[in-house]
Amino acid sequence: MPLLKDISWAALKRLLQVQFPSVKSLSIAELANWLKQADAPLLLDARTPAEYQVSHLPGAQLATEDWLADAEKLAALDAKPIVVYCSVGYRSAKLAAKLQEQGLEQVFNLEGSIFAWANAGYPVYQGATPVTQVHPYNVVWGKLLNEDLRSF
Repeated sequence: MPLLKDISWAALKRLLQVQFPSVKSLSIAELANWLKQADAPLLLDARTPAEYQVSHLPGAQLATEDWLADAEKLAALDAKPIVVYCSVGYRSAKLAAKLQEQGLEQVFNLEGSIFAWANAGYPVYQGATPVTQVHPYNVVWGKLLNEDLRSF
């Protein structure tokens, strides 16, 4: 992930628009509303297994490299909208672009990802258990996560 001179949500949003212009974004409020609907999207977590184990969005699946190499799994995804997230949105935008290259059309990047989600007070889980901590990715990017939410 490239480092920004100015670590801010606005700078990150500009970076994502420039590097991933074809990736559609979805706000955290839009996702929260969508998750209440019968046609809720599939949530894919683009972070590492260690980050995912600390907490994740409700019902999210970890998108591993072997998972992405499985043509059958990818083909099955085409029937449902997908929302991809990571810590702040960079890795998820990269994954969303890859999924689009595989022919999937209903793919969205969660704007601000799990950091913005948790900062806004939406729930995160460890398995099925609600928790209050999020893996901060690293010290630099962790500055975008509220201090009381950082797992270290």
